[in-house]
Amino acid sequence: MAETETVFMNWSGGKDSSLALYELQKRGAKVSTLLTTISMPQKRITMHGVGEELLAKQAEAIGLPLQKVYLDAADMESYNRVMREAMDKRIEAGDRKAVFGDIFLEDLRKYREEQIRKAGLEADFPLWHRDTAELAREFVDVGFKSICVCIDLSVLDASFCGREMDASFFADLPKEVDPCGENGEFHSFVYDGPIFNKPVEVEKGKQIEKSYPDPTNEGQEKRFLFCDLITKK
Repeated sequence: MAETETVFMNWSGGKDSSLALYELQKRGAKVSTLLTTISMPQKRITMHGVGEELLAKQAEAIGLPLQKVYLDAADMESYNRVMREAMDKRIEAGDRKAVFGDIFLEDLRKYREEQIRKAGLEADFPLWHRDTAELAREFVDVGFKSICVCIDLSVLDASFCGREMDASFFADLPKEVDPCGENGEFHSFVYDGPIFNKPVEVEKGKQIEKSYPDPTNEGQEKRFLFCDLITKK
């Protein structure tokens, strides 16, 4: 990556995007913005379920501007249109690359690269094909602090939701669950670590179970458990 290039980070607020940003900082890359999709009308980070207020505090603690992309429809056509508008804004701002925290999902990478190419940008995947057990160990070893905010109840016990994601959390994961949750088994909110200038003060709220259509099983639903996080008072 050339020193003069500016890039933006596709940001979920979780573990993998935090590790990807950490890698960018080690490279000396110039990161302009954290770009996050927000589901409407809940105004929460897509899939992770963390509210806008904490997302803003997280970006402030990291020291990077935040660009929020609001999604008010579930169809891919609407998603692609809204994301293309967001990409156009990043190009106008001078960015040349879009960075993602994906690790091994080939179809997802192909889709992202296709959409990014259409927008006139390049895609970068700093964690691509890294061993996920190794990444989980690195996440803990370098000092990241995180809370598990969402789990897929078909693969994880409810007790994992709301846990601190320390070494014991990863050690307790069932062997069939990817150590980084790359298949959507769990999601996280990172509140401190080497990319932060200060920690985000959070506390756990109530837990909420929700069901969504299962894309792999027509007519079936998948159950997820969310741990709400709120600003510590």
